[in-house]
Amino acid sequence: MPVHAQSPRAASSSSAASAGFSEKALRRIDDHLQRVYVGPGKLAGTQTLVYRRGQIAYRSSLGHADRERNVPIKDDTIFRIYSMTKPITSVALMMLFEEGRVQLDDPVAKYIPEWANLGVFQAGVAPAFLTKPPARPMQVVDLLRHTSGLTYGFQSRTNVDAAYREKGIGAFEKAGTLDSWIADLARIPLEFSPGEAWNYSVSTDVVGYIVQKISGMPFEQFVKQRILDPLGMADTDFYVPTAKAHRLAACYSADGKGGMQLSDDPTTSSFLAPPDLISGGGGLVSTIDDYLTFCCALLNGGELDGVRLLGPKTLKLMTTNHLPGNRDLTEMSRSMFSEATNAGIGFGLGFAVNMNPAQTLLPGSVGEYYWGGAASTAFWIDPAEELITIFMTQLLPSSAYPIRRELRTLVYGAMTESNV
Repeated sequence: MPVHAQSPRAASSSSAASAGFSEKALRRIDDHLQRVYVGPGKLAGTQTLVYRRGQIAYRSSLGHADRERNVPIKDDTIFRIYSMTKPITSVALMMLFEEGRVQLDDPVAKYIPEWANLGVFQAGVAPAFLTKPPARPMQVVDLLRHTSGLTYGFQSRTNVDAAYREKGIGAFEKAGTLDSWIADLARIPLEFSPGEAWNYSVSTDVVGYIVQKISGMPFEQFVKQRILDPLGMADTDFYVPTAKAHRLAACYSADGKGGMQLSDDPTTSSFLAPPDLISGGGGLVSTIDDYLTFCCALLNGGELDGVRLLGPKTLKLMTTNHLPGNRDLTEMSRSMFSEATNAGIGFGLGFAVNMNPAQTLLPGSVGEYYWGGAASTAFWIDPAEELITIFMTQLLPSSAYPIRRELRTLVYGAMTESNV
C-alpha cells in the first residue's frame, strides 16, 4: 500500500521522537561522519537527510562543498549524483510503459534496428571480434535490470570493456552523443546472452535513448517536462546554469592513502555547460531536497502533491526482484563493480531490491529499494518503515569507504519504533 508521504516543501523538521527515532541516537550519524571521514580529511563534507512518517526527522551538513575555497556545504549545495540518475531515467521509461507505448518484453532492436544482429563475444580484440548469436534477443527489461549483456569500460575485465574504453563509452568524461554511442555499440559484441547474467552497464543510458525515440523529444526535455518541472525539482538538471554555478560542490578522488585530491573543480567543471551527451545513466546534478522530492513521490506510490508519475502497481513492479529465477546478485553478477553489495539483494527495474535483510548482515526491510552514485552519494526507500534516507558527498570512487553500510546501521539503530 502506498504511504501518504507529505511533500518536502510542506514538511517541517520535527522532533525525532514523533518520527519514531531517538534524537540522541541520530546525533551519532554526525559524530561518526565527523570522526571517521570529515575530520581526518577522507571526505571534504557530507549532507545527510532522514525522512520518516511525512517528516524530516534529521538533516545535517558537515564540512566543505569546496575545500580549496573554504565554501561550506549548505542546504542548496548542488551535487553530481551520477548513477542516482538511473532511477529517474527508469521512471521515465515506465511512464511510457503505462501509456502502452513500450512493453518490457519488446526486443530492443524494435527501437534500435542497428542492434538487430548483435553477437556475443567469443574471442578476439576490437575490431576483429569472434562472436556467436545470443540465446535470445535483448529485451527492454534487460536494460532496466542490467541483464542486457552490455558493460562499462571501467570494469577492466574483458576485451569487450576494453573496446568501450577505446570509444569512451560510459566514461566519466562524457564523449560523443547518445547517437554516436548507439552506433559504436552496434559494432561491439555483448559480454553474454541477454538474461544470462547481471552486469552493471550503460544499459540505463540506452533506456534514455529509447525514451527519446518513443517520445519524439530529446531525452532531457522529456525528463524536464514530465518529471522535474511537475515535481518542482528546479535544481536538478544535466548541467548547472551560470546563475547557480557558485552552488556546485567540488568533486574529489580518494588518493589511496586516506586522503583525497581535487578531481573536478567547480569553477571549471564540464557540468557548467549543457553536455553533448545526455546520460540517463549518470548525467544529472541535484540537491538533497530535490532528490527527497523524487523519493517522496516513489514512497507515496508514484504521486506527490497531485502530480502522478506512475501508478502504485507499476511502482510495485519496478521494486520487485526481476532477476531470472528470483536469484540474488551473488548468483547472477559478473560485475567487477556496482553500487550495491550482493548478498540478499535482487534487482528490479532501476533499483536494487532487498530480498533478505539477514543475508545482507545489515538492518533493513524486505522490499526496501535503493541505489547510489559514483561520487559516494546514496539513497534508500523503505516503504515498510515509511523511511527515506539520502546521503550526499563528492568522492570518487564510491567503493573507497563503507559509508553506505555504516549509515544504514546508524539510521536503523536510531529507531525507537518499528512498523514491522
